[in-house]
Amino acid sequence: MRAIIAILLLAVLFIAGCGERREAIEIKGSNTMLQLGQAWAEDYISKSDTNLIISGEGSGVGIAAMINGTTDIAESSREINAEEIERAKAKGVNPVQFIVAWDGLAIIVNPRNPVKKLTMEQLRSIYLGNIKNWKEIGGLDEEVVLHTRDTASGTHQYFKEHILRKGDPKGKEEFPRTAIVDTSSQAAVQSVAQDIGGIAYVSLGYINSRVAPVAIAESEDRDYVLPSIEAIMDRSYPISRPLYFYTNEEPTGNVKKFIDYVLSDDGQRIVMREDFVPVRRVEPK
Repeated sequence: MRAIIAILLLAVLFIAGCGERREAIEIKGSNTMLQLGQAWAEDYISKSDTNLIISGEGSGVGIAAMINGTTDIAESSREINAEEIERAKAKGVNPVQFIVAWDGLAIIVNPRNPVKKLTMEQLRSIYLGNIKNWKEIGGLDEEVVLHTRDTASGTHQYFKEHILRKGDPKGKEEFPRTAIVDTSSQAAVQSVAQDIGGIAYVSLGYINSRVAPVAIAESEDRDYVLPSIEAIMDRSYPISRPLYFYTNEEPTGNVKKFIDYVLSDDGQRIVMREDFVPVRRVEPK
């Protein structure tokens, strides 16, 4: 919430400081992308005559706002789904997709937890509630405390579809009811940092020294890989995803200019600075 207020105040300050009316672009959606969106906005506002108003309430909220005409750009950490496309068509809305960055989902545990590597199947078993104690996979005799994200989160949807359901659109697997729901990656990091049995999945850019990332392997006979920009770029880390902008129709005017900036070398350098992965290799300035 502080981050949302900060960016809103930033926009107001620029309006007040310039002494003239400036067009504002509204951006709603992914909590994962809020930190990145703020960084883009701060840089873009400093070199243009356009304000940006950004809020992070979840990818589903952003896409719904785009469909309802209450935002110029939806930020989403998952792809728009078939139901949302149908709802958009019913309202005469034509969603246009832009991949603006890549992200890796890091699996984090408490630094005191000796388990520092997992196969994808072990991770899935943990999050289905089949592995209930860390000693079952060589850890301490501690209960596994699952942390997940709220259902509006694109991160939640991605993890459920690609890890729990193995990409099967007909899959019915769900998170256990005992899983603790965190409202953001920051909240998940804070929770795991305080709980020796905790495990969570967070966006790569939110890892800090208070938690320990886990190396992941596709299977026991494959290499275990820690999440990093390089590992996501070369696709050796198995849990990665694109990050999206959605607009209604092809963007024009200031919205197009902003998206062009995001995809430019300057915009993609900010992606790297914020510990996400650019859509292409760019040289640092």
